[in-house]
Amino acid sequence: MFSDIAYAMAGAPAGGAQQGAGGMLASFLPLVLIFVIFYFLLIRPQSKRAKEHKATLDNLKKGDKVITNGGILGIIEEIDGDVLTLKVGVKDDTKIRVNRNYIAGLRDKE
Repeated sequence: MFSDIAYAMAGAPAGGAQQGAGGMLASFLPLVLIFVIFYFLLIRPQSKRAKEHKATLDNLKKGDKVITNGGILGIIEEIDGDVLTLKVGVKDDTKIRVNRNYIAGLRDKE
C-alpha cells in the first residue's frame, strides 16, 4: 500500500511533451534507414537492369548472336514483330521460333 502512495506522489517524467516527439522520430529513423538501404542495394539496381534489358530487346536486329532464357544459343535470322527466328544449328540449318521476351541477352562475339 505504501508503494502505491509513492508512485502517486511521483512527478511527471523528465522532458514531458518533448520526449514524445523525439521518441516518435527516433522510432521511425531505423525504419527510414532500412528503406533507404533497400532502395540503393536492391530496388535501384534491379530497375536499372530491367531498363537495360528492355533496351537490348528493343534493339535486336538480324545477325545478332543471342542466348535464350532456356540456354539455347542462336543467331537471329528473321524478326516478325515479337517472334524471332533463330538459327541454332552449326552444320545444318536448324531454326527455332521464340518470343522476343524469352531472349536473355546478347552473347559475346566469338
